[in-house]
Amino acid sequence: MPVVVTLSGSPSARSRSQGLLNRAAQVLVQQGITIQSFSLADFPADALLYAQFDHPAIARLQDAISSADGVLVSTPVYKAAYSGALKVVLDVLPERALAHHVVLPLATGGSPAHMLAVDYALQPVLTALKARHVLGGIYATDKELTWEGDILQLSPEIDDRLHVALARFIAHLPNPGHVQLDPDTLHAQLRLGKVSL
Repeated sequence: MPVVVTLSGSPSARSRSQGLLNRAAQVLVQQGITIQSFSLADFPADALLYAQFDHPAIARLQDAISSADGVLVSTPVYKAAYSGALKVVLDVLPERALAHHVVLPLATGGSPAHMLAVDYALQPVLTALKARHVLGGIYATDKELTWEGDILQLSPEIDDRLHVALARFIAHLPNPGHVQLDPDTLHAQLRLGKVSL
């Protein structure tokens, strides 16, 4: 079965970007995909800031990505760019860490004005890590993602776009054996199977 690493660049466990990442991971799990989750809390600040490549926490991330088939990366957008903390994490990965991977970036921000931050800021870094495919990312504003208690509610448009993006993401993974790999057909399967967010 395919293995996917999720990496959150949010300093908060209850951020919209973390919630969006969690929802994406739920859909993948329902499709039989194994998820290995990482967040900023998994790494000591000193290990990241001083680029301690041999630190056990960093080595765990490197090993997980090395053996994974795909990566989901989520980040809040600050000052028109992805989080600096996420950049520090990406900097401790080997130069060709994503050479055999499909990557789907997810981002959240307060304004639609920053929706291109994924394309112009995050995607070049993922490309520099030699990602095999960087799929078109999802950007959602605070108005499109709202908390109701402990449940993150997605607007219908973001919900639909996320399903389409995940269908394409799955189509680039090794075949799990029980899903149709054509993205449009898979999108329909996700909907018909009530794999909803």
